[in-house]
Amino acid sequence: MIPRATYRLQLTREFPFSAAQAIVPYLADLGISHIYASPITTARSGSTHGYDVVDPTRINPKLGGDAGFRDLVATLRDHDMGIVIDIVPNHMGVAGGENGWWNDVLRHGPKSRYSRFFDINWSGPLILPILGATLGEVIAAGDLSLCRDDDETCLILYGEQRLPLRPETVEGDDLRAIADAQHYRLVDWRTANDCLNWRRFFAINDLAGLRVEDAAVFDATHALYLDLYRQGMIDGVRVDHIDGLTDPAGYGRRLRAAFDAIRPGAWIIVEKILAPDEQLPGDWGIDGTSGYDFMRDVTALLHDPAGEAPLIDLWRAIDPDHGDASAVVLDARREMLAWQFEGQLQACTDAFLALAGSARATDMALEGFTPAMIRRAIERLLWVFPVYRTYGDGHGAPPSDGAVRDQAWQAVQRHAPPGEARVARQILDWLAGCSGGERSLKAEAVRRFQQLSAPIAAKGVEDTAFYRYAPLLSVNDVGSEPGAFALSPADFHARVQARATGFPHAMLATATHDHKRGEDMRARLAVLSATPGEWRRAVAGWTRIAEEIEPAIHPADRYQIFQTLLGAWPDAADMADFNDRVAAWLTKNLREARLRSSWDAPDNDYEMRAHDLLHGLIAHGGFRQEMDALIQRIAPAALGNSLIQTALKYCLPGVPDLYQGAELMDLSLVDPDNRRQVDYDRRAKLLADGGSRADARKITLIRQLLRWRRAWPDLFEQGAYHSLPVTGPRADHVLAFERTHGGKRLTCAVALHMGSVLVSNKGKMPSAAWWADTQIGLQPAIAAAHIFEQELLLLNLD
Repeated sequence: MIPRATYRLQLTREFPFSAAQAIVPYLADLGISHIYASPITTARSGSTHGYDVVDPTRINPKLGGDAGFRDLVATLRDHDMGIVIDIVPNHMGVAGGENGWWNDVLRHGPKSRYSRFFDINWSGPLILPILGATLGEVIAAGDLSLCRDDDETCLILYGEQRLPLRPETVEGDDLRAIADAQHYRLVDWRTANDCLNWRRFFAINDLAGLRVEDAAVFDATHALYLDLYRQGMIDGVRVDHIDGLTDPAGYGRRLRAAFDAIRPGAWIIVEKILAPDEQLPGDWGIDGTSGYDFMRDVTALLHDPAGEAPLIDLWRAIDPDHGDASAVVLDARREMLAWQFEGQLQACTDAFLALAGSARATDMALEGFTPAMIRRAIERLLWVFPVYRTYGDGHGAPPSDGAVRDQAWQAVQRHAPPGEARVARQILDWLAGCSGGERSLKAEAVRRFQQLSAPIAAKGVEDTAFYRYAPLLSVNDVGSEPGAFALSPADFHARVQARATGFPHAMLATATHDHKRGEDMRARLAVLSATPGEWRRAVAGWTRIAEEIEPAIHPADRYQIFQTLLGAWPDAADMADFNDRVAAWLTKNLREARLRSSWDAPDNDYEMRAHDLLHGLIAHGGFRQEMDALIQRIAPAALGNSLIQTALKYCLPGVPDLYQGAELMDLSLVDPDNRRQVDYDRRAKLLADGGSRADARKITLIRQLLRWRRAWPDLFEQGAYHSLPVTGPRADHVLAFERTHGGKRLTCAVALHMGSVLVSNKGKMPSAAWWADTQIGLQPAIAAAHIFEQELLLLNLD
């Protein structure tokens, strides 16, 4: 069943099934058709998100267990609603001794029935990076000991971590000898990047990769989901991090076949980051992505392209060392590859060395490829790879991979040492399935490259470059890239049409549990692209204040503080916890950037000074007065942006997703701030009472559009999409389209990049003279000045 509209809920011990059940009447009144829930399977104790699953065969008892889930579903059905759940096929949580499958691997090693479940290289003991020092130091400190559990199973105890021992090593009291005799090797956590011999999720040692391409692993990890679907308890799934799998395409087709064997119609979407010009393959058996591509495009549409150059100039004056987006991304990728992923890089290199060795019998040119050359070629390709990954299997690749390989080839040549570009060319040919070598060796080499390119892209761009390059922070969110500033109406139409043609039921998201800034924070910051002069003047004044408070903070960090305070600045009633919220963001921002602090080696002195600046600004009367004044000046344009992106999400082809709480103004920061508890009583009251405040206008618009979607589902689910032509001197300030089906027509027109004129007019709409003879190509054509006389948004259903 394709949802009409979903509502994302982050389930936790503090917000279990019973809490979700309590808000079902409110969501039904709002017009939501389906809850979209975070993972419901058993996660590690204390998990705040549910993605560290330790038992995929059981519903999490901390959320209410099977009975609680059934009660929730019953209440949903009573309100003619359904549920979609998040599933995590790529990895499992392995910390804390709660994962029975992992414990069995630790006890029995390669002979464990679950050893094939995890992506482990068994050429030696499994590396377990859980110590805070060397093993000898830990033993000397008395932090490692033997104990007996209730069933008299001997365990090694390190802190709170209980580790099973292989059965034949339970005698004696020489801790070092016992530890060395295990199927695993205990090491300092800092060595994991270099010596880990199993695939983890990105750089997280607590999450071990699964081999879901193995039919037995697929069956064991998906039995619960399929059983819930068989019972009519769920209507579909969202697949987490599909790019981490060996074969995303094969997985998607297998998942679709498994659901269809029970009952056709399951809604299957996948978490997938698409490059701006990348198309999702159409043969995976899925309904589309979870919406990062839409979130990127709709935010870029709100950015005024005229503001790009002045904002970049301002940034380069502030931080000339990080003034070029492509250079920042390149440096970040190189650092990630040289440091956090050394172990995976070496394993990838070894796989290609083995492949080259087997291919030399039929290709004498390979005799000139040294191990160092092959490693350098892989490194340089990963520096510049234009997408998260390709999808070959060693003996072939989909046609869509061809353009990616061509882009990679063009980009890598300038980085290759003299005479070594041919080695990179050979790697790309192997990714295509060309050239010689044993089929199994090609498959292994290609797999390792593709499972490495995705985390390098994610960690290099989203988790590093986005914290180093900041001309405008609304650009820097999941699914985007630092250099992709604005999107023209024509290009936006083209992307909408492509999505409507290939994946008409893809999810449309404007906020997620992974976003770095809430949807309305991005909408507010987007106004700066239309008012760069106003922003430059504000920064100059605030800089003088900041230098009086704490002069030792790097200008780039200071500049990001200014932007973040502007974007997240709340109403007076919500200021109570603002200091703590933005302080948590600042710590994460400094450590993710790894320029003046880091997670592995925090610079406590610098962080303290940065926090002093942050809190000093918030407490400074002059700064607060100027901040309030600026927000008031840009408020009409910011609200217009918020309502525009809301309207587009609910009117364009696709399934709109409403992130928890974002039916009101969402000025949240990066996690954990964007996962805070939501005040549903307040939302229900606003929904009932209405009003003129920004919050009320947003939730009222959402309910109006959701009622339209409920009343005319065919129009929104199947209706044709047509862009409407706009002519005249202000054509770039308008996006217009219509949806048609069965005699019904929805018309939508929005005014873009209005920040400058609204600020100049003190919040009033521009005059007819400003619009001149700009026309929107309806039948008959209508003057833009008439359409946007009162509002930035026109919606009409007839």
